[in-house]
Amino acid sequence: MSLLSLTAHWIDSSFTLHNVVLHASELRGSHTSMRIRNDIEEMLAKWDIDNDKVHVVMRDNAANMNKAFADMGVQSLGCFAHTRQLVVIQGLLAQRSIIDAVANARQLVGHFKHSPKAYSILEDIQKDLHMPTQRLQQDVSVRWNSTQYMMLSLLQQKWPLSVYAADHDLPCMPSANQWALMEKAVVVLSPFEELTRAVSAATGSAADVIPAITVLKRHLSREESTDAGIKTMKRTLLEAVTERFDYAETEPIYSVATLVDPRYKDRFFTSPDHQELAKEALIREVEIMERKRKAGSEVSAEEPPRKSPRRGGVGCAAANSSFVSLYDEILEGNVVESRPVSTSAVVTQVEAYLAEQTIPRSENPLHYWRAHATQRPALADTAMKFLCAPCTSVDSERLFSAVSNVLDEKRNRLTADKVQVLVFIKKNLQYTLKKSVQ
Repeated sequence: MSLLSLTAHWIDSSFTLHNVVLHASELRGSHTSMRIRNDIEEMLAKWDIDNDKVHVVMRDNAANMNKAFADMGVQSLGCFAHTRQLVVIQGLLAQRSIIDAVANARQLVGHFKHSPKAYSILEDIQKDLHMPTQRLQQDVSVRWNSTQYMMLSLLQQKWPLSVYAADHDLPCMPSANQWALMEKAVVVLSPFEELTRAVSAATGSAADVIPAITVLKRHLSREESTDAGIKTMKRTLLEAVTERFDYAETEPIYSVATLVDPRYKDRFFTSPDHQELAKEALIREVEIMERKRKAGSEVSAEEPPRKSPRRGGVGCAAANSSFVSLYDEILEGNVVESRPVSTSAVVTQVEAYLAEQTIPRSENPLHYWRAHATQRPALADTAMKFLCAPCTSVDSERLFSAVSNVLDEKRNRLTADKVQVLVFIKKNLQYTLKKSVQ
């Protein structure tokens, strides 16, 4: 079943982030841009959402989706995580030795996936070696980071696999050089995996894109003593990141969102020209918000029931991660110099905000704006507009995953209300089982 979903994301007046599923419908027949456009317009019309109320649409990277929103006259951006995955695939395919190592790894995991007996023997070996019983992970082309997870699972079970190979036949076994290549590849790809988890979190936003790209470039451009054997892969990854995300710093959705995120501000721009363009875009947005406030043209909409504020860092990985340390390194290397005094009230407000020190990445930027909304109201309104946008289509992906766990061939005639009941029962059953285990 092909599904087309519509989720909404917004920040309310108390600076609490909300997201809801508004609509999901089956997409039958040819998936042309015209068909997608008509379905999306029907969804928006059902909820009385005019195009001018839409800040931006985050979609997948398919050409038909891009054209559909372009024809609608609605600004849209492709899923950042999808593009990041294309970068990883490009890097893995750039070096023949890596391709061969991954092919052998895939064949080895496939042997155990198709033989319950072989898996039972491997689990017995793990127990004999006093190791936790862990299953090998197969990579799937449509699942992000799955190739890295596959190599990592093999590296963790290298000893049990060697014991198994001594007494049993295997279709292949990685050579010493291939084991070393996989170890190095996992290290190089680990920041990509951390980045995927960060931007795919419920609190990830468009503000995370430019800093993440800057950190990835710095990570990949460093020459390490352990690069021997994977230099081609690493160079290709850097070139792919640069090529596929060359537009990010000049895209106002990303650049303005980065500036109004007090964790980042203007510290992660790699080009002074791009930094200046971003500031000009921010000033224009703040001026618009200022005029709206003075004209009293804002319309207060009835807010939906409030959810509990989301706690914790927004898109922040583990504190001891080497990837995270690069963020701190970039912030320390971009010390704010004294800025020229301006006569414009808006420019003065923006310059004063940017001159302040950034807040830690572990803090929530919405908490900052909640505390400073009265001090800088127009800037806070701009932050409310730009920080609500996610940078991935993960919410739709999660919706499809949830549906696939409920709908199957034996339950293909379920009505919407029965589906909701089943989801409720399933969630409560999982909660009960979890509490029982604890």
